[in-house]
Amino acid sequence: MHREKYEAADPAVAATVRHSSLEAWIGARAKEIGDLSGWRRYASGIAAGAVSVLAMPPFFLWPVLLITLPVLVWLIDGTSPDSARLGRRVDFDRKRLLLAGAAGWCFGFGFHVAGLYWLREAFLVTGGGLAMLWPLGVLGLPAYLAIYHGLAAAAAFALAPAGLKRVAALAMALGMSEWLRGHAFTGFPWNVLGMAMTGPLTLMQSAAVLGIYGLTVAVVVMTAGPGVALATSRGAASAGYRTVAAALLAAPLAAMLAYGALRLRSAPPPFVEGVRLRLVQPSIPQREKWLAEKQPDFIARHIELMKRGPDGNTQGMAGITHVIWPEAAMPFLPLQRPQVLAAIGEALPDGVHLMAGILRMERRSAPGIPPEAGTNDDYRVFNSFAVFADDGRPISVYDKTHLVPFGEYLPFQGLLEGIGLSSLTRQRGGFAIGPSPRPLLEIPGLPGVGPLICYEAIFPGTAAMSVQRPHVLINATNDGWFGNSTGPRQHLHQSRLRSVEDGLPLLRVANNGITAVYDAYGRELARIDLDVAGVIDTGLPGRIHPPVYARLGDMVFMGLCIFIFALLMVV
Repeated sequence: MHREKYEAADPAVAATVRHSSLEAWIGARAKEIGDLSGWRRYASGIAAGAVSVLAMPPFFLWPVLLITLPVLVWLIDGTSPDSARLGRRVDFDRKRLLLAGAAGWCFGFGFHVAGLYWLREAFLVTGGGLAMLWPLGVLGLPAYLAIYHGLAAAAAFALAPAGLKRVAALAMALGMSEWLRGHAFTGFPWNVLGMAMTGPLTLMQSAAVLGIYGLTVAVVVMTAGPGVALATSRGAASAGYRTVAAALLAAPLAAMLAYGALRLRSAPPPFVEGVRLRLVQPSIPQREKWLAEKQPDFIARHIELMKRGPDGNTQGMAGITHVIWPEAAMPFLPLQRPQVLAAIGEALPDGVHLMAGILRMERRSAPGIPPEAGTNDDYRVFNSFAVFADDGRPISVYDKTHLVPFGEYLPFQGLLEGIGLSSLTRQRGGFAIGPSPRPLLEIPGLPGVGPLICYEAIFPGTAAMSVQRPHVLINATNDGWFGNSTGPRQHLHQSRLRSVEDGLPLLRVANNGITAVYDAYGRELARIDLDVAGVIDTGLPGRIHPPVYARLGDMVFMGLCIFIFALLMVV
């Protein structure tokens, strides 16, 4: 009753009481979460990780991280004695270190199960014995990927006491663990946490400086910091902590928005003169794509769409200079089939070139054996992107350099095939790896093309992996494995980020979606959605001067991590 009287008499008192009540409530929740034990502790970590996926594409509800990342911090804090929880010391007890790592593993497991649930579709669409192995992808892969989150949580526990120092340590450790996840064992940088702040195009521009791993550091500080600061506030110091909590979120967010707005004020670079491209999305059902008896129909479908305009009328290919088909548009060996090459040559007008995904075979040995009669010991098969002249001749080819584990090859290939397993593409022996560094495709009438086949587009710094900087990135892909799920949409967004990081236009051509055209700032110029057959006619957007990330790569991110580490050591 007395509190209500004072609040009514003095609005400043009322505001202070409300703030104190909020901070006390957050502090109480932090202690409750830190005190959890047994299955409740692990379930809370898994739930926080799973909910965090709402911050990822295609949802971009990044404010959920203002709740879920503090939960992770408080679970890590809960492994410390009370004195360490208040920031007075760091405890290196091995058992507590393992508990902190377990909290991070649970968070990562929930995050990746919710983010990669669509892998089940890839196993089921193939049918047969592989359908029974879908838990390996949906549970086994997240269990492995969660190890990186566990390492980050253990490092944050070991490097800093509870409070804002631990938030800084966790930001650095999660950034480093995401970088490691993107490189170890060929890498799998899918749903990197920094993507949470790349939904609006304005915020996405920060990737041109920080890269996706640097954005991870920023995201953790911005979203874990405010809740932890408010839970840490005590008595007279509460006002200062409220200011810190607001600044941790508002200052970086304002800087990112200002930078993005300034960058997007730049006029789009001019289109390349004399180039008119036609992108073909055939929308072929994945269950039928690899059936030999259907292949003639699929070629005919690509050709039919190629000859029609975007609105399906009879305008034909007037003005078109280049045509692009998606990954595995010809899921067989067309270079060994003269009738296929003849059909392509007959369909292409004079001077028009075709780029298309194919399978390609290269002899290992035994040159006297006809190609189609060889065994896996006699040849290597590549997932390739080929360029055909207007007479159907192949004039240039790129072989995929970054293969999908379990999709295009099996770890311990011979052993696993010996017990009856195969990759999702069912290519016995797996696909062979193309040469590195990635060569540019030289195509008459086009500036240098940086080809990216499907999975290759998820790796940051793709332009730096080429022998020289391309003018345009072409991502030929087949996301039909993953159905109408978040998978194709996540893949699209990661591809789009490459255009912002590298300052290059991106042409993305998919079997059943999503096909799209982006300029060098990531602005969408055209799009065909999932499960829609159609074409896009477009000019070739120009490239821009290499942004910071294109020139320095992850050096900015590494410098940020070194700065945080040094700060933790001296403060």
